[in-house]
Order: sequence, then structure tokens, then C-alpha cells
Amino acid sequence: MKKGYEYVEMKIPAKPEYIGVVRLTISGIASRMGFSYDDIEDLKIATSEACTNAVQHAYKGMEEGEVTIGFGLYPDRLELMVADNGQSCNFDEVRQGLGPYEKEQQVEFLREGGLGLYLIETLMDKVKIHQYQGVTVFMTKFVQGEQVETDAKTLST
Repeated sequence: MKKGYEYVEMKIPAKPEYIGVVRLTISGIASRMGFSYDDIEDLKIATSEACTNAVQHAYKGMEEGEVTIGFGLYPDRLELMVADNGQSCNFDEVRQGLGPYEKEQQVEFLREGGLGLYLIETLMDKVKIHQYQGVTVFMTKFVQGEQVETDAKTLST
């Protein structure tokens, strides 16, 4: 079975000093995919917020922990997964197991006021959250250039 996307995964220690590495990675991937400068900045902020939440809340009192960041590169979008369970995740399984995020849902990192989640929801096109052996935030951002071309073709026909 052939996947319709490319997948990149990285794991970082659950320490704030490694979030910059994730920002550089997302910048490189998004640039390669043709995202605009503003969209790349949005992706960097949203991903940083998800990683920061994982670093601050997932491993309280523990010396060691990992954050897994998965990047699903599709022709029209980038899907990001930030998981704080420290275990390798099957991107497809997690993607299929996600349900819609309900605003009333109490998620572990909402205790801090939810500003990070608010930013993520504002900057990304789709956000889903999965709670099972940790928290997984799944975010989608569409390549606007592709969307505009598709819409233009639809209007011209």
C-alpha cells in the first residue's frame, strides 16, 4: 500500500532549549512545501506552543521525557502531530483515532489558561486533540497557494 504523503518524525528531549530545533525544522519543511512567509510563522508559533505545553505539563517531576513531532507532507497541506507520551507513534493510527476537539473538553494543558491552545486553534486550519497515554495535538495547515489555484480553476469553469 503506497502512502499519499511523505512523513518526517523527530524526537526531542522534553526540555525548552530543544523547541528551537523544532522551529527550524518546521521552517525548512514548510518552505520546501511552498508555504508563504506568514504561514510559516503561524506554523512555527503553533508548533512551538504545542511543544511548550508538552514540555511544561507532560513530565512534571520527571527528569526525563521525550516529545515526538510528526510531519505529514501532503501535496495540499502539512499535518503536524505533537505527542508527549515519549513513545514512537504510528502517524496513521493516531490520525484515524482522533476525534473532533470539543471546546468544553478539559485537556491537561488547559490548566494554564488555554492561551497556547487558543493560539494553535487561531493559527491552524484544523486542530484535533487525542488523550491516551499522554496528549497528542494534531494540527493541519493548508498550502494557500494550492487552495487559491483550485478555487480559481473552479470559478473559471
